[in-house]
Amino acid sequence: MKNQVQLITYVDRLAGTLDGLRGLLAPQGTSPLAGAFGGVHLLPFFYPIDGADAGFDPIDHTQVDPRLGGWPELRALTGELDVMADVIVNHVSADSPQFQDFAEKGEASRYAGLFLTMEAVFPNGATEQQLLRIYRPRPGLPFTCATLKNGERKILWTTFTSKQLDIDVQHPEGRAYLDGILERFAENGIRMIRLDAAGYAIKKAGESCFMMPESFEFIADFTRRAQALGIEVLVEIHAYYRRQIEIAAQVDWVYDFALPPLVLHAFEFGTADPLRHWIAIRPNNALTVLDTHDGIGIIDIGADAADREGSPGLVPPAELDALVERIHANSGGQSRQATGAAASNLDLYQVNCTFFDALGGDERRYLLARALQFFLPGVPQVYYVGLLAGRNDMALLQRTGVGRDINRQYFDAGQLDEAVQTPVVQRLLALIRWRNAHPAFGGRFELLPGQGATLALRWTHADQWAELTMDMATLANQRRWTEPSGQVCTDIF
Repeated sequence: MKNQVQLITYVDRLAGTLDGLRGLLAPQGTSPLAGAFGGVHLLPFFYPIDGADAGFDPIDHTQVDPRLGGWPELRALTGELDVMADVIVNHVSADSPQFQDFAEKGEASRYAGLFLTMEAVFPNGATEQQLLRIYRPRPGLPFTCATLKNGERKILWTTFTSKQLDIDVQHPEGRAYLDGILERFAENGIRMIRLDAAGYAIKKAGESCFMMPESFEFIADFTRRAQALGIEVLVEIHAYYRRQIEIAAQVDWVYDFALPPLVLHAFEFGTADPLRHWIAIRPNNALTVLDTHDGIGIIDIGADAADREGSPGLVPPAELDALVERIHANSGGQSRQATGAAASNLDLYQVNCTFFDALGGDERRYLLARALQFFLPGVPQVYYVGLLAGRNDMALLQRTGVGRDINRQYFDAGQLDEAVQTPVVQRLLALIRWRNAHPAFGGRFELLPGQGATLALRWTHADQWAELTMDMATLANQRRWTEPSGQVCTDIF
């Protein structure tokens, strides 16, 4: 994977079709975004893109939604850019042909073993204590009672919603289902995948059913199967920060999900100490993000839920609570309307808000946050709404009632052109192109000495270097770098 900034986007919400997206991003194109990104993470483009969870509940994971194009159009895009796609390892839609066959035939269906039932995990029944040990990111137990078309009654395991049926990834049918997805992706030039919800994929009676040793074994095995097809693997886990470090040692890539809340904390509390500590210990095989299609993670910098006293977080609990309230205040209360019990289909550990609005629409802070992101080791990714300094989409939230939709705006051609011409987006695009081109970022990273509000980062490669210093309290900052000619340039945000 190229060490260049990548874009995260839904195809339909930014460009409409795969051909349209290729026209926007192709290196040799004429679009204002042409050549700005070394790769693109395509959020679910499978059939259908507009299910109960915006494509994360696929009916057919191996079919491109025809409204976007087809595999030929996808292959044309992979010929221009590195393309990452999601493999939704934990579940499939209740409308999938596999489940429809199971619903029709029951245990006589060839797919009977594909769908995980409560009985499969608890063949002798479950005690109250065992059920309470199950970790779930949403209220209630992860089960849905279903009556099949043949009259059989089943208790299906549904970690997220009743329409997203968990797969038995250890059953031969489960393995075959996932391997079929990998093979289709490899055939069409996809060279990187994100394992969505991998932490929930393994279930074990009497355990949390989240990021257990068996979960790591599954991830390692699946990673080997993907690598054999020439595909790198990114594991998507929101968890206690030390667990993220452990996961990073076993996979190709992880997300730096601690970065967004730590950056917000640094600005809001005028201190770089927690952020500096994290930079010193974080894994370097990370994709750095400030925003994604999901909310801003809170669990990633909090204490371990299993041992809050013995395993504290990166920031104290009182400051974490205060940070959430400050995000709500910065967004004028809009994020509160999209978070927790206020909206449906929400994880309890995330605040739903655009990153720009989480900073109160402060352009200087926003550009400083992006500069900091780009200076950290790893491959940076920028979410399409963040690229365009997007504001909370309250109209979409009100139409759907889904909290995450506050940060999943649809841009038509006119809105896209208008956003790209704004000074903050122009400045961000220039910063992205500079990060992609400067040779220092292929060299050695240093976290320079500092304390309190001051943060200083430096990259060096041969005689080329780049340095960023900032004060999180006063916003005083300086970016300095060398040109190939040896000239030293200076800039401030």
